[in-house]
Amino acid sequence: MNDTSAAASLLQTVELETGPTPAWTVLWLHGLGADGNDFAPIVPELVRRDWPALRFVFPHAPVRPVTINNGMSMRAWYDIVSLDAGRMADRADEAGVNQSVAQVEALIAREGERGIAPDRVVLAGFSQGGAIALAAALRRSQPLAGLVALSSYLPLSTAVLAGLDASVPAAARTQPLFMAHGQFDPVVPFAAGQDAAARLRGLGFKLDWHDYPMAHQVCAEQIRDLGDWLGKRFAAG
Repeated sequence: MNDTSAAASLLQTVELETGPTPAWTVLWLHGLGADGNDFAPIVPELVRRDWPALRFVFPHAPVRPVTINNGMSMRAWYDIVSLDAGRMADRADEAGVNQSVAQVEALIAREGERGIAPDRVVLAGFSQGGAIALAAALRRSQPLAGLVALSSYLPLSTAVLAGLDASVPAAARTQPLFMAHGQFDPVVPFAAGQDAAARLRGLGFKLDWHDYPMAHQVCAEQIRDLGDWLGKRFAAG
């Protein structure tokens, strides 16, 4: 595993390759207050022997003040301005979302420079990281190999959500999507994940939904289901 800080314009990342000359990249975004090391330990549990060589890229989110953390700075993909779980979409700072989407796009472009095209990049994220993965996916004019959003939601304002059908490129809607959520999640309500899934299905996304009797976390059954889904993406490519 390597902790890299490439060009100044790129986010620092933790990287792990499962074999020489990786043919695919999994770009995985952590949740609020964590960092790129958070999901690196999941790799041995997730990866299967018959998969091609992969490069896992775990970026560190920028450090920024977070309103719900009493304005104190922490690693965050965007500011969360309210604890109102009933208005999940409007809790996200739009400027921060846009900035993080641009930073994720820069990392996807770097993978292209390293020989891995977007159609061999899977963009994944947990919680706030999953929200950025979804926001980025909605803007893609060149589809990614797959999208993974765990315990997450759409970090878009009510006004933006209302205009999604007109704003999402046709190519973006072809991206396969895996979503999973805990039925007893106290951080990102189960209903918020279900609402995001319904909106994305309505846009035409081929979406695999899974839910589990758990809180705001990842469980062994979820890792197994995600592994099954990823294996199909790699086999199809």
